[in-house]
Amino acid sequence: MAGVVVLISSSIVRPVNTSPLGRAKIHLTPFDLTTLHIDYTQRGLLFLKPDPDFNLISRLKSPLSTALEIFFPFAGRLVKVENQKDNTVSFSIDCDGSGAGFHHAEAKSVSVSDFLEPRRSVQDFIEHFFPAKDFKSCDGVSEPLLALQVTEAERPPPPSRELSAVPATKDQVFHFTKKNISDLKAKAYGEVGSSDLKLSSLQVVTAHMWRSIIRHSGLSREGETHCEVAVDLRHRLNPPLEKECFGNMIYLSPARATVEELLDRGLGWAALRINELVRSQTNEKLKTFAEDWVRNVKILKSGLGSKMDGDTIVVASSPRFEVYNNDFGWGKPLAVRAGPGNSISGKLVLFPGIEEGSIDVQATLWPNVLVNLLDDAEFLENVTIASA
Repeated sequence: MAGVVVLISSSIVRPVNTSPLGRAKIHLTPFDLTTLHIDYTQRGLLFLKPDPDFNLISRLKSPLSTALEIFFPFAGRLVKVENQKDNTVSFSIDCDGSGAGFHHAEAKSVSVSDFLEPRRSVQDFIEHFFPAKDFKSCDGVSEPLLALQVTEAERPPPPSRELSAVPATKDQVFHFTKKNISDLKAKAYGEVGSSDLKLSSLQVVTAHMWRSIIRHSGLSREGETHCEVAVDLRHRLNPPLEKECFGNMIYLSPARATVEELLDRGLGWAALRINELVRSQTNEKLKTFAEDWVRNVKILKSGLGSKMDGDTIVVASSPRFEVYNNDFGWGKPLAVRAGPGNSISGKLVLFPGIEEGSIDVQATLWPNVLVNLLDDAEFLENVTIASA
């Protein structure tokens, strides 16, 4: 579907107040610097189109300018300084008010149903809905740190109920209802046999995905598999940081198991491994990581080191981030999707579902794994293929 998205205009939106007085420089931490060579984080919200007289673009640009006054780092640029004395490089954010990128596009051949049909994989054309699809974090030296695109698609026709025989891509959205999650928790608690343990919805859903994906990975039972979870550090540090703290205050840490252990010991055991991983992220451990990183710099590569053998699951987001309260004046979103950045087989992006207590998982998988997963009765027993 080359050319399905046509760019109408591009502009820069600056903060309401661009005075250089009091301009801040933000020095980056190891948790920021380690992500310099990975892709921009990309998220998309799907709305029904407002009425034609709504003046959509102008009514979005004006509040964006106001928001950039509050979240001023997004209007800045990355600064790279080469230190000749010790042959090192430093990065910081110059909050200079240069502004955010704003793009207006249209996709006349795309409808809402193209995103929401049951058993339809996330389509290839979605990458053209994201203006920063080719940006690495270090490109913020010359590119906006924040880029937005409003793409107007057609209003949906009556939805077709034909099912795709083979997914065209390796991205698929799985919907876990509140009851699905409750059933998974009951199964996990029954296997663990402890009433004192608290397993979160994220942990049991991730454990279910981990076991199901690895079951179809073709790995040796003696091989090792990992489930890496991005853990929020703000409340784990001493003293804790404010929840509004700007920056990548997350730490990617793996739970490990052999394939045999993961498949034979059950859902509860897998959820417990993830639970233990999250609880192990202490102030002391995180301080040690930062100190060691300064002495031995390690930069993640694009795709989170994507030379993978299909043995690793990466949880790249959390359903705690409320996305369905984003109402810009004509109603709440119908759905949320992740963009193409950092795509690796095994990446899971978790969003809250549109119904209270539900979770959507956008999974990026090798096509053969995805086909087998969609035919796995044990997996599908507690999941729904995302639909409108």
